[in-house]
Amino acid sequence: MNQDLKKQHAAEAALEYVRPGTVIGVGTGSTVNFFIEGLAAMRAPIAGAVSSSESSTQRLKAHGIPVLDLNSTGDLELYVDGADEATRSLHLIKGGGAALTREKIVAAASRRFLCIIDDQKLVDRLGRFPLPVEVIPMGRAYVARQIVRLGGRPAWREGVVTDNGNHVLDVRGLDIVDPVGLERELNQIAGVVTVGLFARRPADLLVVGTPAGVVTLTSDA
Repeated sequence: MNQDLKKQHAAEAALEYVRPGTVIGVGTGSTVNFFIEGLAAMRAPIAGAVSSSESSTQRLKAHGIPVLDLNSTGDLELYVDGADEATRSLHLIKGGGAALTREKIVAAASRRFLCIIDDQKLVDRLGRFPLPVEVIPMGRAYVARQIVRLGGRPAWREGVVTDNGNHVLDVRGLDIVDPVGLERELNQIAGVVTVGLFARRPADLLVVGTPAGVVTLTSDA
C-alpha cells in the first residue's frame, strides 16, 4: 500500500468523529488535505472550521466550507491535524509546514485533539525528524546559540516566513527523552514563539493508517 493511500484511510477514519453542524479545528499538511476532501463530501456539513494555516484556509474555502475566527467561536469540540512524528504516548513533533504556532493554539482551544498519520510517522522516540522552533526574526541567532548549548544543531529554514511573519529553526541532534520537559525549556528562551513539540498538550487520539488498515491509539493505551 502506498503512503498516500494510508494517509487517505487515516483521514477517512477521522471523519467518523466529526459531528455535523459543529465548528471544528482543521490543521495543515498532506494527510489533512485528504481530511478536508472528506469534509467537503459529507452529506451533513459542518457549520465551519477554524484553520491553522493560510494554505488550509484556501483549501477549505475552495470547497465552500466557512472558515471562522477562533476569537469568535470559543473553545472547539474537535481538532484534526497531522504530525511529522508521533509516539504511542501521543507526543508529537509538528511544524514541518511551518504552521506550528497556530496549530498549537487551536489544539489548546480544543476539547479533543485527533491526530492522523501514516505508519511511517509512528516512532519509539521523537527526534529523527528535525524539531521546528518558530522564532522572532531579530532573535533568531540568539535562540540558535541557546539551542546549541542544549546539545541541538539548529538550522535556519531560509526563505520560509510563517503566517505570523516569523522564522523557523529546524533542530537536529536533540535527545528527546523527556518531551514535556524539553518543550518547557525551549519555550523559556527569549525570542521563541513556540516549539513544535506537542507534549504538554498531546493528542487525545492517534489514528494511524497502516497496510493492514487503520489503528487507533488513545491516551489510555
